[in-house]
Amino acid sequence: MRFERFIASRMLGRDEHSFSRPLVRIATITIATGIVVMILSLCILRGFQREITSKVVGFGSHISIRSYGWVNDYDEMPVSMSAYELSALLNLKGISSIQPFAYKGGMMKTDNQILGIILKGLSPATDTTFFAANMVRGHLPRLADSTASNEVAISLLMARRMEVDTGSRIAAYFWSGNNYRARRFSVVGIYNTDLAEFDSHYMLGDLRQVQHLNQWDSSQVAGYEVLIDNFDNLYASLREVKASTRPDLAVTSIREEQPSMFAWLDLLNSNIVLILTIMAIVCATSVVSAMLIMIFEKTSMIGILKTLGCTNRSIRSIFFLKAMAIIIKAIAIGNLAAFAIAFLQYRFHLLPLDPDSYSMSFVPIDLNLWYFLAIDLGTIAVCLLALLLPSTLISNIHPARTIRVE
Repeated sequence: MRFERFIASRMLGRDEHSFSRPLVRIATITIATGIVVMILSLCILRGFQREITSKVVGFGSHISIRSYGWVNDYDEMPVSMSAYELSALLNLKGISSIQPFAYKGGMMKTDNQILGIILKGLSPATDTTFFAANMVRGHLPRLADSTASNEVAISLLMARRMEVDTGSRIAAYFWSGNNYRARRFSVVGIYNTDLAEFDSHYMLGDLRQVQHLNQWDSSQVAGYEVLIDNFDNLYASLREVKASTRPDLAVTSIREEQPSMFAWLDLLNSNIVLILTIMAIVCATSVVSAMLIMIFEKTSMIGILKTLGCTNRSIRSIFFLKAMAIIIKAIAIGNLAAFAIAFLQYRFHLLPLDPDSYSMSFVPIDLNLWYFLAIDLGTIAVCLLALLLPSTLISNIHPARTIRVE
């Protein structure tokens, strides 16, 4: 291979007046641009899926255990699980935590506004990391006292609609059969997730308040939220939880509870495939065009090499090495540019989005180096496969004809 490498490095593209040299530069820029587009597209779309998924799961959980009589969040049926049952579930592989929950539908009223709400009851065992990370001001309700807390946290969207802020007192009315129960709450925190479908309704309060409103005892809740370590293992964890749960309880995943949301997120995968396919074709076309021009330009050199005894395979290797040099250089440039752009956006959120349209205020980035490696290897594979076609032209070049022309 030393001979082929020597010829590729010394005789292809070294001449400043070579006709193929500008085309090689264009091919390098095109492939580098394609790499940047593919990497950023994958990072952005995966980031978007990750952010929306984390928000949907943050309002609920990966897996829910409820009564079969459950219809909606406005009319919960109580369930109760023993400490032994909960401990058995918590010991399953991949389960990170289990927490009780309860919802109560009603409405929030001020002097000027009325808004339908869902009060989500939190317990000391509830993982509040998601809501704490999205607090705009104030804090989550304090649940340490022995009595039910009257503190609540509402979303920024609800606060604007109802014209209230932290420190405000609000009245809430909850349905109970044909009657309603009234409660007065103190707003101690305001959160914002930019997910309007949830922000417009969910108010966070004490689980004991929901139990009192439903006339349940302290052991009765609407269900249990099961959080897992890895969302990719959702279905495997769902099967294990179902197998370890009493048959009179319904076990559902977040995908089953929010089918339209996840169908929309899954639809983004087709966009990723489309973008990657188009850019891969562009990269392959560029490198093939550059190689064809080099072959046509170096026809006489190919004829001389064949006269000196070089085989078609050896000559193909020369052009493959040159093409690989172009591809590797373009990939290196593309990776550096894509990483710089992705890192700056990941760190500083330079590109904003309209929260009302995209459910987030900035372009999300999933900065995963495996994406870079996958795109690089895929680009190399596609380009090398595409080079098989122009390389067959070398076999059709006859030394006698090329030397006669010269």
